[in-house]
Amino acid sequence: MHSGSILVVPALEKGRGGGHLVRSSALVRSLRSQNREAYLFAQTQQAFLLHTNNFDASWLISDENMLKSRSWDFIVLDCFQTPPDEFEGWAALAPLIGVDEGGMLRDNFDFLIDLLPLLPDFSVPNILAPSLLPLPLPQNRRTSFFSEQTDRPLKILVSFGAEDPAGLTIPVCRALVSSGNAEITTLFGGLNQLDPSMSGLEGLRVLGVLPELREHLAEYDLVITHFGLTAFECIYARVPVLLVSPGEYHEKLAINAGFISAGIGPKSAEKLKELVYNNDFLKNLRVLGERLSNQYGLTEKRQSLGELLGAYIPYVPPVCPACGSQDRCKHPVLARFPERTYRRCPDCGMAYMLRPSPPPIEYERDYFFDLYKKQYGKTYLEDFPNLIRNGKTRLAHIKGILQSRQTGVVPQLLDIGCAYGPFLAAAKEEGFSPTGIDPAEDAVRYVREVLQIPGFRGFFPDTPLPDVLSAESFDAISLWYVIEHFENPGLVLQEIHRLLKSGGVLAFSTPSFSGVSRRTSLKGFLEKSPPDHWTIWEPRYTGAVLKKYGFTLKKIVISGHHPERFPLVGTMMTRKQGFLYRFCLGISRWFGLGDTFEVYAVKA
Repeated sequence: MHSGSILVVPALEKGRGGGHLVRSSALVRSLRSQNREAYLFAQTQQAFLLHTNNFDASWLISDENMLKSRSWDFIVLDCFQTPPDEFEGWAALAPLIGVDEGGMLRDNFDFLIDLLPLLPDFSVPNILAPSLLPLPLPQNRRTSFFSEQTDRPLKILVSFGAEDPAGLTIPVCRALVSSGNAEITTLFGGLNQLDPSMSGLEGLRVLGVLPELREHLAEYDLVITHFGLTAFECIYARVPVLLVSPGEYHEKLAINAGFISAGIGPKSAEKLKELVYNNDFLKNLRVLGERLSNQYGLTEKRQSLGELLGAYIPYVPPVCPACGSQDRCKHPVLARFPERTYRRCPDCGMAYMLRPSPPPIEYERDYFFDLYKKQYGKTYLEDFPNLIRNGKTRLAHIKGILQSRQTGVVPQLLDIGCAYGPFLAAAKEEGFSPTGIDPAEDAVRYVREVLQIPGFRGFFPDTPLPDVLSAESFDAISLWYVIEHFENPGLVLQEIHRLLKSGGVLAFSTPSFSGVSRRTSLKGFLEKSPPDHWTIWEPRYTGAVLKKYGFTLKKIVISGHHPERFPLVGTMMTRKQGFLYRFCLGISRWFGLGDTFEVYAVKA
């Protein structure tokens, strides 16, 4: 279920050509075909381009007042280099997805999709996939870059977009017409007007702007263009392509992406004479085209950008989910992956995840059996005795904090995310009156019927609970490897504070952002982080976060020590009893390098 609309914003300023507008209008059309309510933000003076691309005028938003009257699921900025003042305005409305963003605020976007490969000094995007471009239909592709050649003249298309701000079209066409046996076709119209002197050139065919140029590329033996959409459309259509760059930036992009460029600006037109009519050079272009086709996944069309974005239902918290710090787009991005972006709050130190769509995980039987066994080598129930032993160790810490409280009264304990109840079983044995809550129906049934312990099915804190779970009902509330599963841990801590008695204990465990795995490789650590872990806590910042919600930190226990994960020396450990293992284990414990930790705090 989609709650809002999608807004697509192209680059509109003079000098950017018409490619951004055409691509954005095609994206809106694609989203509309998937029953997503999508709109284009543009000015009416670009209507000629919209009309030629079968764009419905009702999909156009040109009044800024209309922007605030709608609820936006997300905003797609195809702006080349988004100005800071515009960025802040868009960020205040919805999550931002940047497409081929090359501006100074690139790193601030919630998600980045590069359809075209940018320069190496640009940060890594969530997705790099030229195959997401609106590519030619299968029937409009050549069978091979090496199609059988005939003695007919070469058919060459010259296209530098709807604007051609560098004025490349005329000198390139003149050079080609005067130098060899070829039929030259070029496009004029829209923002790029025909020079009267061109109309009389023999061997030159002049066409107006084609609504779907990409569907006609296979009609040519060679296309001459600049770095951009057309170049990659040619590769997919299996048509050799030669680039001419309007400026130094495009030249760098062309070379970095692996294309061959004749040079920069109109003066490079003379070089084309030597290249285009050289059979060996044309053969090299075909070989290059085949290599680029494989390199960029342009062998077969799998999914379009519209199909990808049409399935997006982003979760992007407007503020830090732990402390509420404002200006999320100013929270540094730690890493990007196709389905995740990680930011870190500069105020409380919390690392948190943003997702373009919900994680593909359901907390039912398979979660505790198949997934658990894959990670630990045994099912949850098979590991039950060990989990009970761990539970008793944790209960000793809780008892130590509660020992000064009133004696003779059975302490009430709530275990959130209780699963099949090993901690509940341990708590019952240790003299507590335990209660559990978990979203998995099978697990709650086991708690009730086998362990004979009260259990409730639902998602804390959203599920309505009976009066037994009223304000100040519990002496202790625990969450063992659960708190990271909450999208908004701040709300969870508020509710726990309400349910705890004064002086009651909050106890939880969670993966550590300062363990050896993160220190060894931040990217590797985040990449392996489960897709439903929304926050990653760090021991040194935990006390300050808890204090915000009315808790006083009493104890932190660093756990999950894995010397075998140490860089370099870890691969040298053949057994856990060896000297090297014991030595590194000591270092891990001394410096707190465990990959998990336990927290014990009291309600102030």
